[in-house]
Amino acid sequence: MSRETTYRRFDPWRSTPIREESRQTVIEGHYFNVDRASFDSATAGHFERFILHKNNGDSVGVIGLTKDGMVPLIEQYRIPVHRWTLEIPAGHAIEKDERPVDVAHRKLAEEVGYKAATMTQFCRFINTPSYSTQHTALYFAYDLTPIADRDQYASEARAQVRFYTPEECYHMVINGTILDAKSIIAIQRLYMAPNNMIAVSEEEEAALRD
Repeated sequence: MSRETTYRRFDPWRSTPIREESRQTVIEGHYFNVDRASFDSATAGHFERFILHKNNGDSVGVIGLTKDGMVPLIEQYRIPVHRWTLEIPAGHAIEKDERPVDVAHRKLAEEVGYKAATMTQFCRFINTPSYSTQHTALYFAYDLTPIADRDQYASEARAQVRFYTPEECYHMVINGTILDAKSIIAIQRLYMAPNNMIAVSEEEEAALRD
């Protein structure tokens, strides 16, 4: 068979084979709600699912690059997996009208104590489409400078900040030290295609690689 007869163009919005019959919120929280939903399918029949519904817009992650070419990462103890992780600064909107780019600036300041002259969104992805509506927007923070009044931010969080070159970050992804998904995506994008993150000169691109 030809390719034309065995493959069709991908259409993410084509008609669904599943019909939603009912939905009830069983747990309400500030960042997430949990819904119990009932569905019907011609092939699978009737079934139910618990769906995690993200509130207040996208989650946000921000990968920064200091003027000396270092990436600030933060150590986090994550209760569900019972381990410490190395992650880019990240978080959620506090209020419904807080824009993702404003969340990126706030989390960069709160978690690593820097402000950015340039903040550019370079990626947006669905975290776990099998059971959650959560999307994450990733930002590149460039031309970082330390915040003058650092005492206004949590010193305990800043004590966990570690600085690495993009190459060191990439190798920690490859060897399994960094397992956080948003951090893996951001680090690989920065390391493999730094010139696509922001318009930079050849000298600046070389500095990103070094």
